[in-house]
Amino acid sequence: MAEENIQTNAPEQDLSEILKVRREKLAALRAEGRDPFKETRFDVTHHAQDIKDNFDALEGSEVRVAGRLMSKRGMGKVSFCDLQDKSGRIQLYARKDEMDEEEYNRFKKYDIGDIVGVRRRGVPHPARRDERARQEDHAAQ
Repeated sequence: MAEENIQTNAPEQDLSEILKVRREKLAALRAEGRDPFKETRFDVTHHAQDIKDNFDALEGSEVRVAGRLMSKRGMGKVSFCDLQDKSGRIQLYARKDEMDEEEYNRFKKYDIGDIVGVRRRGVPHPARRDERARQEDHAAQ
């Protein structure tokens, strides 16, 4: 039997195109005065596992967590992402009408793999049956 080449219909993004987009985003951040290579400090108050373990006790208090974006999905004016730090993962919830417009627009530009810091305050919003999400008010890259 002859071997068949199986081709996928999903378009693959060229590496040079990905690098071009990343460099454009970096240039835009620098133009805004937000160079991610100079913003090297974010004061963390809790880690992902601490937040999940003490979710009810932390309700209404300010929580600051930092880590790498592992996934990101949007549904209209609401976005969810998974942030991973040294203790594990936590799902974050961002709602356009509950955040500063500038911060929400900045959040929408983040990519999977970016390292971000998130400040959260207010009432938490349940996201999944198994996990509660932390609503983010401010995200720093």
